[in-house]
Amino acid sequence: MEGKYYNKQKYLNLLSKDYRTIGEVTEEIINLKAIMNLPKGTELFLSDIHGEYEPFVHILNNGAGIIRDKIDNIFENTITEKERSTLATLIYYPEEKLKLIKTEVDNLDEWYSVTLYRLVQIAKKVSSKYTRSKVRKAMSTGFDYIIDELLHSQEEGANKEKYYKEIINTIIDLERADEFIVALSLLIKRMAIDHLHILGDIYDRGRHPDLVMDSLMKFHSLDIQWGNHDILWMGATCGNLASIANVIRICARYNNIGLLEDGYGINTRPLSTFALETYKNDKCEKFMPKVFEYNKYDHSDRKTVAKIHKAITVIQFKLEGQIILKHPEYHMEDRLLLDKINFKNGKVIIEGKEYTLNDTNFPTIDPNDVYKLTYKEKELIERLAYSFKTSERLNKHIKFLYQKGSMYKTFNSNLLFHGCIPMEKDGTFKDVEFLGEKVNGKKYFDKINTAASRAYFDNKGNEEEKDAMWFLWSCKDSPLFGKEKMATFESYFIDDKDTHKEPKNPYYHYIEDKEVCYKILKEFGLKGEDAHIMNGHIPVKAKDGESPIRAEGKLFLIDGGFAKSYREKTGIAGYILTYNSHGLLLSKNKTFTSIDDVIKEETDIVSEIIVKEHLERKMVGDTDIGRKLEQEMNDLKELLDAYRNGKILQTK
Repeated sequence: MEGKYYNKQKYLNLLSKDYRTIGEVTEEIINLKAIMNLPKGTELFLSDIHGEYEPFVHILNNGAGIIRDKIDNIFENTITEKERSTLATLIYYPEEKLKLIKTEVDNLDEWYSVTLYRLVQIAKKVSSKYTRSKVRKAMSTGFDYIIDELLHSQEEGANKEKYYKEIINTIIDLERADEFIVALSLLIKRMAIDHLHILGDIYDRGRHPDLVMDSLMKFHSLDIQWGNHDILWMGATCGNLASIANVIRICARYNNIGLLEDGYGINTRPLSTFALETYKNDKCEKFMPKVFEYNKYDHSDRKTVAKIHKAITVIQFKLEGQIILKHPEYHMEDRLLLDKINFKNGKVIIEGKEYTLNDTNFPTIDPNDVYKLTYKEKELIERLAYSFKTSERLNKHIKFLYQKGSMYKTFNSNLLFHGCIPMEKDGTFKDVEFLGEKVNGKKYFDKINTAASRAYFDNKGNEEEKDAMWFLWSCKDSPLFGKEKMATFESYFIDDKDTHKEPKNPYYHYIEDKEVCYKILKEFGLKGEDAHIMNGHIPVKAKDGESPIRAEGKLFLIDGGFAKSYREKTGIAGYILTYNSHGLLLSKNKTFTSIDDVIKEETDIVSEIIVKEHLERKMVGDTDIGRKLEQEMNDLKELLDAYRNGKILQTK
């Protein structure tokens, strides 16, 4: 007890350095109490972005639809639909839209005056739930004082109204209206979304996960839950060779080698040279890259990409085989398939059944040692590994994933993760042998967090943790994968589509059960009717009638097909889930063309509301931040008592 008292006294002495008088302490207590009675800020949940930069950045720019809602709420009865659309687009993309507007408007000064007035009204609306201090911090430097005056000026009274108008007129006269419009637009966007949650899979399939990462690094407040595609890139950057081969294979499969070359400066020319030499007379028809609307006019030689695709795929199977043989504790012997090939008759045995291969040209595979890399393959993958480990931009992005990311997050009574909690068929948490210890549930997730960090930051280069990154990508016991097998070999080399199926972990059956969801929430320290599970990873086939809402509203599956390659299956363009002071709002995106169309045609993402879950209105005091503020207030009250009874002396 004496030690506890000493530590508390020491803490209060330190606290007194920041709050030196009774007046300063009481002022801060009043401030914190006031903050706790403000409405909670809006949270936005997005999942499985998969490199789709344009729709992703547009959702950030339109505040997940919040900005347009505010515009309609304020101006629905005073300005036209067209004017509201122009105003919304101006806020989303102020610099680009201003260039177009200047070519269309006759009296620019009058337009500036009206527009600035309207933008101030919107800024007032979106910032009304925040403290004046927080809003000031979000303002662009150079205009912060002026914006603050406009936001908090009262228009009643002739003197104040004149003061208000003079500020606007002076901004226009000094030819600073454009910059001021940009500053107001940035503030509106900043205030629309208070916190962003990314539930995994930023990488793969889409063209620009690198630009998505750039945008995330600029966002004011966010967290990331790693997805299986993120962990793959993290493993590749750690230097795991099998992960590197998988990353390159997926880039080739989606005709996106340019991401490696142009986005991250990874030299793939040696791989291209090797592939063209090795598969010179091979059409590699099964390895032709996928063609979608966004890449069908790509000028890259698809035949060359197909050869690269096949070359790296064979290397991948060899490297994966080496890891599986090295780690019997992974229990992935069923994925050792190269040694099941009969190279004489072109057949392979899988799970006791024989299948005919649709491609039997394997010039680099030694039938007597199928998992051994040739000298050229070994040299090639090592050069690629060096490029991954030394890419400045890639490492910048991966470090950010570590800084802001983890396997899961509990935030304001919600549990966020990407994949699943591995379960047995009876609904119990599955014990998984991971790095020498059998773990399940939360303990498993925590152990992964530690292992992933060691794989990247341990200068000694712990190979066990690096191999574990690949395990997390593809093993049936990985909470990020959550399927019985990754049927990559079968999808390339066997025509029988039954072999391509990847049965899901029992978790995906049990998420329909409300009691199981309660059990999962309890495992992670959450309880109560307001607690939910937010989950990504498995695309919801909305077009087939699947619902993202499971277990009577306890769980939300929000992977709705952000990636264009999934939209044929899902029928939509992703889900948007927001959580504001009034409750949860889930919408599905139906259309998005391009940012260029938004700017020129004033289109927007068309969304359809799926569910509104109204909760008792949440104030800041009801949130995780509120609980921290409560503790701060308690500490300040103790400091106040110490000042009043003379245990600590005021210093000012």
